Amino acid sequence: MVAVLALTALLAGCSADPIPAPAPAPPVPTVQAETTQLVAGITDIGPGFNPHLRADQSAVTQAISTLVLPSVFRPDANGNLQLDRTIATSAQVTSTAPFTVSYELNVQASWSSGAPIAAEDFVYLWQQMRSQPGTIGSSGYRAITDVRSRAGGKAVDVTFDRPYPYWPELFSGLLPAHILKDAPGGWTAPMANGVPVSGGPYRVMGVDRVRGEVLLTRADPYWATPAVLDEIMLRRIDTPLLTAALANRDIDLALPDAGPDVDRAIAAVTSTGGTGRPTVQRAPRPVVQSLEFRSGGGPMADPRVRQGVAAALDRDAIRRAVAPAAVPADAFGVAPSDAGYEPTAPAGAPARPDPAASAAAFTGAGYVRGSDGQWQIGGSPLSLVVGAAADRPQDLAVARVVVAQLKAAGVRATLVTPPAADLFAQPTVTPATPSATPTPAAGGAGPAPGAPTTPAAPTTPAPTPQAAPPATSETPSTTSTTSAPTGPVAVDVLVGARPATGAPGPRLDSEYGCPDPSVPAGSPGVSCFPAVQPLLDRLTSAQTAPADPAALADAERVLWTQLPGLPLYQQQGLVVSTPQTDAVTRVTPGPLATGPFTGATRWNEPEPKDR
Repeated sequence: MVAVLALTALLAGCSADPIPAPAPAPPVPTVQAETTQLVAGITDIGPGFNPHLRADQSAVTQAISTLVLPSVFRPDANGNLQLDRTIATSAQVTSTAPFTVSYELNVQASWSSGAPIAAEDFVYLWQQMRSQPGTIGSSGYRAITDVRSRAGGKAVDVTFDRPYPYWPELFSGLLPAHILKDAPGGWTAPMANGVPVSGGPYRVMGVDRVRGEVLLTRADPYWATPAVLDEIMLRRIDTPLLTAALANRDIDLALPDAGPDVDRAIAAVTSTGGTGRPTVQRAPRPVVQSLEFRSGGGPMADPRVRQGVAAALDRDAIRRAVAPAAVPADAFGVAPSDAGYEPTAPAGAPARPDPAASAAAFTGAGYVRGSDGQWQIGGSPLSLVVGAAADRPQDLAVARVVVAQLKAAGVRATLVTPPAADLFAQPTVTPATPSATPTPAAGGAGPAPGAPTTPAAPTTPAPTPQAAPPATSETPSTTSTTSAPTGPVAVDVLVGARPATGAPGPRLDSEYGCPDPSVPAGSPGVSCFPAVQPLLDRLTSAQTAPADPAALADAERVLWTQLPGLPLYQQQGLVVSTPQTDAVTRVTPGPLATGPFTGATRWNEPEPKDR
């Protein structure tokens, strides 16, 4: 043992200094990939983003519904509905007594919050669509008697009160029940300035109403094929700045409404980044601009007054003043964009202005025309309230012309402009009136080139009403000679857009059929005429395409007689793209229901203009 210790000490004494540890390798520099983005110019952001509310209809809401919200069926390139297997692996009729449709949901499908896309989302949408006012396409949901969950919420059985051949149109744009069902104002408020979670390839990262921007970012994680682009920016661009925005490629895509000013702005673009003129594709908007008459109360409850008002209005003059590129809409149940569309409007009044017919209708209702030219009964003037949403500029522009035409016809008319969320849902509204001199909306031009493009968080201030076009010879000021109402009022003539998608039968029944008893009485858009309901029942049960022709023709005749309102026109939109955008997107107007962002998950970033 002593020898061993001695040997160890000797070896230690002879050893050199310890070899130092090698220096750590320098860190490998990481290259952060640049964010890929496409910027689309839009006309308006819109009041909100619930795709099931008439108040929220806009190009932005359509894009969000297409890219953010899950749908069981989606239209293909020809507009035919196809099962979206990222959401449901199967959907089929499993019983005829009672009529039952069974859905097997994709077990991987989930909201970005981590909650599964499940039966509770079906239940929530069904319950809201049949009970809330101001919805789009409620007919099919009213026919549902029960929605049952199976397989832990990943299978759904939906039963109907009758055979319903249009069931594939239902459960599009599902909403996150786990968030909305208990939220204050859950049907509308959480979606007024964004969408709380995503169930699709993109999510709404932020909405900045001052700058006029909505930012969509790729939803990570996402269970299906991810989108190629990191971001899609929707940016409001005023028409006077459209030429420069396209020429300088500050935007890659523009989606304006067609019109002379827009046409001139696009024609002035000789090239985009020096590589060629933009491509322009025309496409109808998925709505028909319309008037609605309050047939359930007030002066308009008398059909003769509705006939007199309709005969006093010049629909062509309204269209020329507000949307000269739009296509006249001369039917209630079908739109000019529908295959086989044929006008159903009668040759004269009420489809065409006829002062003599208007006067005869008012006289028949007991009104006389005073020396001041005003129609009155028992010494009281015929007075109507015209309503248009302050945050829907085109509606407001239409209302200005309607008010002017009614006044010229001897009808006292007052314009009120509440928020869209109130106008389309409440029986009465606070009579806010527009200013005589509209002020342009802030941020209409969008940020200057090179400015930051990240919008604010969804907790932005309430929408600021965007101004309607200034009064012209055809759109005079709405300043009334009568005092404005001081308390809540019911709107007699409501200006709004009605959907132009889906089968004609359910479309007509949704708009003009008798609502579910739970819908609040007096809600706007509720017109229930016993003479037309049996025809609507036939139309929603018809299995022929597009619908039972005889029932459709009879329904149109009744509606033109009863006059729940007047269709005006279908606005035409444009898809304007640069050559660089076309090369990486092949963008098209897309199916009417889902629009130009239908294939956006496959789009790539256009080549930067400085390359």
